[in-house]
Amino acid sequence: MSAPDIRIETPATIHDWMSRGEAVLIDVREPQEWAQARIPGAVLLPLSSFDAASVEVPPGKKLVFHCRSGVRCGAAAELLAASGLAPKDAPIHRLGGGILAWAQAGLPIEQG
Repeated sequence: MSAPDIRIETPATIHDWMSRGEAVLIDVREPQEWAQARIPGAVLLPLSSFDAASVEVPPGKKLVFHCRSGVRCGAAAELLAASGLAPKDAPIHRLGGGILAWAQAGLPIEQG
């Protein structure tokens, strides 16, 4: 069995997928960070209490993890990959640069 493919994507690519309803975006930041600002449509699943079994991806959707700067989403992707519960025959995506890069690209953010 081969290891899941983990890929880093640009904010523009992820935004495009989200706008077309093609992706499930999981925010692995902590609740206090989520409360301050979040990407519209993201689902909160903090890394501190990460449970790979709670990651649900409808068939045909791309799975994307994101965090503040792009580090914790890598840990979440690795945890999911190691769990054996990652979507079969589909890569796990990470938002390169996290919500900071998303905001810097001028993409939508929901405040508090």
